[in-house]
Amino acid sequence: MTYLLALDQGTSSSRSIVFDASGKIVAMAQKELAQIYPEPGWVEHDPLEIWQTQLGTAQEALARAHLKAGDIRAIGITNQRETTVVWNRKTGQPIHNAIVWQDHRTEPACAELRDKGLEPAILQKTGLRIDAYFSGTKLKWILDQVPTARALARKGKLAFGTIDSWLIWQLTRGQVHATDVSNASRTMLFNVHSNQWDEELLQALDIEPGMMPRVLPSGAEYGASHADFLGQAIPICGVAGDQQSALFGQACFSEGMAKNTYGTGCFTLMHTGHKFQVSQNGLITTSAAQITPQPEFAIEGSVFVGGAVVQWLRDGMHAFERSSEVEQLARSVPDSGGVVLVPAFTGLGAPYWQPKARGAITGLTRGSTMAHIARAALESIAFQSTALLQAMSRDAVAAGAAPLAEVRVDGGACVNNMLMQFQADLLGIPVVRPTIIETTALGAAYLAGLTCGVYRNQQELADLWKVERRFTPQLDAAHAQALMDRWEHAVRQACAE
Repeated sequence: MTYLLALDQGTSSSRSIVFDASGKIVAMAQKELAQIYPEPGWVEHDPLEIWQTQLGTAQEALARAHLKAGDIRAIGITNQRETTVVWNRKTGQPIHNAIVWQDHRTEPACAELRDKGLEPAILQKTGLRIDAYFSGTKLKWILDQVPTARALARKGKLAFGTIDSWLIWQLTRGQVHATDVSNASRTMLFNVHSNQWDEELLQALDIEPGMMPRVLPSGAEYGASHADFLGQAIPICGVAGDQQSALFGQACFSEGMAKNTYGTGCFTLMHTGHKFQVSQNGLITTSAAQITPQPEFAIEGSVFVGGAVVQWLRDGMHAFERSSEVEQLARSVPDSGGVVLVPAFTGLGAPYWQPKARGAITGLTRGSTMAHIARAALESIAFQSTALLQAMSRDAVAAGAAPLAEVRVDGGACVNNMLMQFQADLLGIPVVRPTIIETTALGAAYLAGLTCGVYRNQQELADLWKVERRFTPQLDAAHAQALMDRWEHAVRQACAE
């Protein structure tokens, strides 16, 4: 048997999964990651904890699979994107906590860039809007705020990386400082047409080019893990940001194919092939995972709070003890009773882009219960995703393509049948859940497998993709539109200052 090891470093946990060549899970290990909230709207992680938990789960997954390092053909890495780490090249020590993608402390710096009129250039070069979500202004903040950081950067003593780069550096004991195109495209510093760091954008944010990692295709040889960590060296052959990795794991290789991942946030991507397309509907353009130097693209929309709304109900509102209980509570009422929950805890992402929006619950009556709020919380995940997918479909039509015909789903919350059915009802198109929903890790494994020769081509991977359940719409279009209208009304209230 041939095995591949996927390292899946996410926002709330580090996981490692061993796959066999057919894409089946052999063993898995997971460790939670502490969330650090220094101030409202600020979110940090300890980079050393990220590394230690990721290495620990890799060792544990191999042990559970009763495998040794020599049984693993290659490692694939997928990761939370935009989260920013700066470390000392000599010591390997971070100079500050990682600033997480959800963090909005750099909104003032983003406003300055907008005021300088840089938005059109950044959009055209990177496909991104100016937003605190992306890595560029997070990196600038660390350089500005940490004493001596800029002086060290000028001397070439500091390295920047998204989480993939940080893990590669640690795994190779500082021998490799690299990233892939999909992660680089999330920094607001990368020209997605030339697949190179953009000198003008680096200058605009006062960032030393020498801090930046080398950029490779997602499927490439990134070096090898040091023998001390897993027993012997294993080649690292695939790297992709989590959402592009999920698109790859869902076998969405061609123009017009789309997936939605239901995780801490929700992330919708539609492949646009080799065509760079600027959204007219509040979405962004990003580099897709690619196995050749030729750029490939996707239209993307991000929901900042998806499954995290269930965590809030559990930890903040104490509505239940385990997240898995939310579906039973929500099913105890026939509908939300007119309650709408807008989980804008850290602002609203695409297609709204309202960083100052805050969470709101509307439609409460004397008869409203926690069950109605729980149902509204689940429905909020589908409402936000529908707004994204409808915008994506409009972009497809504007580009002369067909509207979305179906959406492939993955992520932890996609196991919730009530949520998936409601999603299909709102969209009016089938929602398709595959047999393996761990498609983020699977995508990294597939990229590594393609690079090291386990798979011949992408068609072989497409043939491995199998449907577990197809949810078809059961609500008439007029009713679905009325529900979306009520949602949009609640969003306007959440955005009102």
